[in-house]
Amino acid sequence: MIMAVGKFMQQAAQRDYSKEWQAPGSFPWIAQRPKTPITGRPISVRENYIRCVKGEEPYWMPAYFYESNTVWPDAIEEHPVPEVDGYDWWGVYWTMVDSVGGMITKPGTRTISDFAKWEEELEWPDLSVVDFKTDGEKLQKLMDPDRVHIYECVEGIFERLHEMIPFDESLIAFYEEPELLEKFFQKMADYKIECCQKVFENYGRVDGILYHDDWGTQRAGFFSNEMFREQIMPSTSRFLKYVKEQGKFIELHSCGKNIQYVPEMIEMGIDMWTPQAVINDPDFLYETYGDQMTFCFNVEIDPTDSEQEIRRKMRDFVDHFGTKGRCMPWIRTDRTIPEQEIIARDELYHYSLEYYNKRYNRT
Repeated sequence: MIMAVGKFMQQAAQRDYSKEWQAPGSFPWIAQRPKTPITGRPISVRENYIRCVKGEEPYWMPAYFYESNTVWPDAIEEHPVPEVDGYDWWGVYWTMVDSVGGMITKPGTRTISDFAKWEEELEWPDLSVVDFKTDGEKLQKLMDPDRVHIYECVEGIFERLHEMIPFDESLIAFYEEPELLEKFFQKMADYKIECCQKVFENYGRVDGILYHDDWGTQRAGFFSNEMFREQIMPSTSRFLKYVKEQGKFIELHSCGKNIQYVPEMIEMGIDMWTPQAVINDPDFLYETYGDQMTFCFNVEIDPTDSEQEIRRKMRDFVDHFGTKGRCMPWIRTDRTIPEQEIIARDELYHYSLEYYNKRYNRT
């Protein structure tokens, strides 16, 4: 038994990462599945996706998630592995919520007695004892070489704080312990950089990261923009600067009505945001910031929609959000009717290819 590491790292240190560990049907398991190659495109799917993310005149509008591969390491235990009720390697207890198909921290979970004592009490993961090489070799075999490869970088710098102590105490720390909070965030940024280093070194080609950090409620962001700049941006910017220096693009997953932070997102070098639907106005985002950032918006396909209606919805999306070359749809369908998504992707590709050929004077 490995005794040189903390108790929550021992399982990761001893795990055989040549095996698949995720529970069938869970999101990590779905994200890791091989995808059927996409053929017959004028340029590679990878190149076109990156063109859209960076605003470099794509040939067609990518279908979000379908045209990418997710790098979801089993060897980074930000959640229990597999995703069933249990501890991550920080000592946080997670429980599955079947109704939403995801995990939350168990109410009342506490890994430190008080935020002011985090330096003495918090057990930081020791990544040197984890077999990233074997896990990376395993996952590379599942990747499509023609798709873009995106590392799913979950549990962001702010999120990890409120997973360790109650949420109200996390917010109080912004007022009562601002210097200590900045020290915590900067150390967390060091940890995120180290995780990325392991991924970039061991998981083959990685084109970008999908960074998760939820910053808001359904009504507004958690912080004033002034506080965001003072206490969220310094550590987050340093982490994201490292990612950009490695030649990777950055997509943000940040739940909440976070429109107020888009100027800060752009300033930090974030290339793309998939905003939470309904509460963030797509038209405002696209018209105001669509020249500086790529967005992904939902296209909802109703189970009763006919093929004609599905194709119309996709054409309307391209006509509405295609002009800047920096938007892609997340096609949302009933998973029990897979032919609906096939129809939607077919119309999206052919219609947007013609649309961009005309727009960029291609023959």
